[in-house]
Amino acid sequence: MSRLPIIVGFGGVNPAGRLSFNHAYRRMVIDVLGSAEQARTYRSLAALMNISDDPDDEATRAYINAHTLIRRIEGFDPDAVLVQGKAKMQSCDDAPLSFVMAKRQLPEHIPANWQVDAVDEKRVRVTASSDLEVLLPDTRRSRVTSAGQLPTGYDPGATYPSRNHPRGLQLAVVGASDALRSSGLDLDLLKQMVAPDQFAVYSGSAMGQLDPEGYGGMMQNPLMGKRPTSKNAALGLSEMPGDFVNAYVLGSVGDTAGIIGACATFLYNVKRGADEIRAGNKRIVLAGNSEAPILPEVIEAYRVMGALAEDEALMALDGCSDGLDNRRACRPFSDNCGFTVAEAGAFAVLMDDELAMQLGAKTLCSVGGVYVNADGYKKSIPGPGIGNYITMAKAMSVTRAILGDESLRTRTHVLAHGTGTPQNRVTESEILNEMAKLYGIESWPVAAIKAYVGHSMAPAGGDQLGAALGTWEHGWLPGITTIDHIAEDVHQSHLNFAINHLELGATNVDAALVNSKGFGGNNATGVFLSPDVTEQMLRHKWGAAAMLDYQRRCETVSETAAAYDESMSSGGVEPLYQFGEGVVEGSDLTLDTQALHIPGFGIPIDLALENPFPDMTSDADDS
Repeated sequence: MSRLPIIVGFGGVNPAGRLSFNHAYRRMVIDVLGSAEQARTYRSLAALMNISDDPDDEATRAYINAHTLIRRIEGFDPDAVLVQGKAKMQSCDDAPLSFVMAKRQLPEHIPANWQVDAVDEKRVRVTASSDLEVLLPDTRRSRVTSAGQLPTGYDPGATYPSRNHPRGLQLAVVGASDALRSSGLDLDLLKQMVAPDQFAVYSGSAMGQLDPEGYGGMMQNPLMGKRPTSKNAALGLSEMPGDFVNAYVLGSVGDTAGIIGACATFLYNVKRGADEIRAGNKRIVLAGNSEAPILPEVIEAYRVMGALAEDEALMALDGCSDGLDNRRACRPFSDNCGFTVAEAGAFAVLMDDELAMQLGAKTLCSVGGVYVNADGYKKSIPGPGIGNYITMAKAMSVTRAILGDESLRTRTHVLAHGTGTPQNRVTESEILNEMAKLYGIESWPVAAIKAYVGHSMAPAGGDQLGAALGTWEHGWLPGITTIDHIAEDVHQSHLNFAINHLELGATNVDAALVNSKGFGGNNATGVFLSPDVTEQMLRHKWGAAAMLDYQRRCETVSETAAAYDESMSSGGVEPLYQFGEGVVEGSDLTLDTQALHIPGFGIPIDLALENPFPDMTSDADDS
């Protein structure tokens, strides 16, 4: 019997706001929503941004609009980025160069050309017999001043005892907690119904934690007169978001991994979770990612690659020499000049259909399949290749196999990678257009939400999935509103790039295809089936009577989820974070050769394992 991976919870935070309950989606399409949904969105954002003013007031709404989505960098001053410049100091005359410094600041190894004499107990005079090379602190203006930042005023580390955690790990804690609570399901209940080894967490960051609390401190501190801390190396590891979710949010002892694939990382982790559920190996999976790369060093590194939208290039596109519009920095599939770095955390809770039926879990959508392929031989490691043709072809083929040819052609849309680079607009549009032509699609709706939230690297696919979930609730596909035309070199004979929001209808989309094209040849395309299609599949498998029972249970679960949403929009709820609580030692386990019992879980781990290679080994009892 087949097992359908169902997404029953989804959460996190990105530049548009809270991902759970489609709040971030509504911020993107807020101008086409009714007054009640607009009010709900502004109220949610006001709570997130710690705004005490009335969210129904026009001035407050204007402030919220200006301090969400892509905008001018606020996390550091882009006009005064700290740098160090090399200089050579020489004496003013024939006398040796001499200066006074604190004795404790003397280098451990005194240069051979230095003579050191005591001035007093705390100071020394240094006389250098030759020129002295030094580094002088300086500042420079960043040539990139736009980024997709979390809403102004929201500090994920202030929502729990973050203890100097890197920002990316803070986003992992709040994102995983938000996703789980959005499901309306109690964690303790899940632990009573599912064996410990049938849980899994697949999570990580594409770049690691690069701020001063992570790898940044490890690499920079020795060159800045500081010492690395004992936490810098460990907290910088790419899989650490998953480690934090296991250790401090779920208390999971199940399978864990951080599958990294550059910009396709989110889909890589969802694929692992969905595959494990379909194979019957796991029953509950939390998959997702967090990334916080808005740092001067990261932005400069991508800029020198020619990958980012620089201020001067953006103004050149607009034909002006000043008056940069940071809000329109990312312009997918139009005349553009680079992508825009962003930060986010996005997590999904998946479970098999049988467990979802038993619990009355909400069906946000289900995973029809996720396909991953590399590019093969390449001219340049960051350049495009053929892998995305393969992932798209497989995704469209499985969609047709599940839903039929007409549904694929008339009731699907695609959430494009859509980074805003000249190369992406050509290569991705060519792939999508050729695939649409091949499968008989006349005008395939295409969205590119990085125009709103930027490119968050690992969680980028989660940002895209969030837009799909919102479309199934409200019916609007977000338009590419930062552009006013499609570039001439974009392939579009069979595509519909919606510049304005496109009304598809909440029940008129059977599946959304989420596409990712990552650096290095990391390509992934995911097929996500609508809530209506998912429930039709459940009814077909389990029958009308079982569905009626499921819907009754779902009412209670939905009420719990709605209460959580209301609490978050009324001032916030602390995320799930258990530091040093519920720790299980080896002496707490109940062991025998058939089962392993862990306190806190209602079902033991089964140790009565079968021989996985019966045709290759003799019967152990006969030996």
